[in-house]
Amino acid sequence: MRRRDFIITAGGGLVWPFDALAQWPDAPTIGFLNSASRKPFAPLVAAFHKGLNEQGYVEGRNVTVEERWAEGDEDRLMPLAKDLVQRNVKLIAATGGIRSAQAARDATSTIPVLFISGVDPVELGLVSSFNRPGGNLTGINLDTTHLISKRLQMLQEFVPNSSKVAVLKSPGRFSPQAEARFYKEKGIVVIDVDASSELENAFKVAAEQNIDALLVAPDPFYFNLRVRIAALAAQYKIPALYVGRAYAEAGGLLSYGPSISDAYRQVGVYAGRILNGAKPQELPVVSPQKWELVINLETAKALPLTIPAWLIARADEIIE
Repeated sequence: MRRRDFIITAGGGLVWPFDALAQWPDAPTIGFLNSASRKPFAPLVAAFHKGLNEQGYVEGRNVTVEERWAEGDEDRLMPLAKDLVQRNVKLIAATGGIRSAQAARDATSTIPVLFISGVDPVELGLVSSFNRPGGNLTGINLDTTHLISKRLQMLQEFVPNSSKVAVLKSPGRFSPQAEARFYKEKGIVVIDVDASSELENAFKVAAEQNIDALLVAPDPFYFNLRVRIAALAAQYKIPALYVGRAYAEAGGLLSYGPSISDAYRQVGVYAGRILNGAKPQELPVVSPQKWELVINLETAKALPLTIPAWLIARADEIIE
């Protein structure tokens, strides 16, 4: 027997050879569907794999991941979802917004689908309830509708003279009626942007209308363009508040919301659990328990703005 064929551990145990560890012959294939582009989402893909690893699955060793990216064109999601179904994947991680989840749901009623939803998934009809999802879908609920008032208060504390506030949102994004009513009641100017070519003009118009501060709605399209959005906010001197840490890391003033990275990790965990035999209907929809406040001090100084002491005290992270 050649030495390379088997490895003996220090305790005398026999383990598989390195060649066998390279790739299991019966490694399951899972699908990863996303509405955006891979490069801006690379840290979130890594978080997804971290969750898989926690359940004992490593791509290239005992699982294969087929990625499908719509590159911002939501019309491509259904064909991409159908392609994954035709490949007989064991499950589909439908990420990058509710359109991915809806496409995967419409493409299969049998293959497990894991979603990340920024809107109440029960209201959308993705699941029957949080505790008993029913059907073949479950996932993570990142609905931040109930945080709109808190986000506005935080932004106005940061920018005390912000009498005129706007919200940047996509007209194609599903938004509850309660959200629209809130914007109207508070006199918040709604700026609809759903194409990258419209972004600069949107900020120019905001500046011309003397917008004092800006809320950026949660949207995979905006996440994809977070570096450019933060740069435009700085260029036009408009303080802006975002939903996730990645925006502040990209140069945004401050962010407040659930950890998007942890949501992708949790999808990876659920994917591993399903590969290990769990059923989607047995896995409750998970809602985040922690909200992160991240402040970019360099951006604040450039505007310039004085950060309230209570915000400094509450911040989970200060980026200098």
